[in-house]
Amino acid sequence: MMNSLLTTHLNMRQLSKLESFIYLFGGLLMVAGAGLYAFFIAQPVACWLMLAGAVGFVLMQLRQSYLGTGLTIRRLRKIMMLADAGFILAGLFMVEDSYHFLQPVVANSLDGYSSYISIFHHNWVVILLIAAILEIYTTHRISYELEKEDRAASN
Repeated sequence: MMNSLLTTHLNMRQLSKLESFIYLFGGLLMVAGAGLYAFFIAQPVACWLMLAGAVGFVLMQLRQSYLGTGLTIRRLRKIMMLADAGFILAGLFMVEDSYHFLQPVVANSLDGYSSYISIFHHNWVVILLIAAILEIYTTHRISYELEKEDRAASN
């Protein structure tokens, strides 16, 4: 069983202990930041926790590259990168929702304040939900495809 787990991950670049810590800590910061922000607890700080966690999580996930030649896994990694962009975008929307940095710029446009509200007001939730669904899907599919690759190589 242990041998099977080790050979499954040969086509994926393994993270070092420090990278694994940053990856895990980034994920925890994302969850803590989103949870605190959603429950209106320290929102000006929580949004930065979410953004910092998303950046750490995404950077470490990008470092864990696929070394094989399977087209399916390459396609899934590209979808995972889209989810990663969604995590960072959700963090940026959360920061904007809290601090309103772009409000003066958008308020001077044609639609003004209503346009700003329809774009930024709590839309980080939708972006985060889509990114999380894509992340879960690609993580499970990549794991399945790596196991399938391993079974094909052992036969």
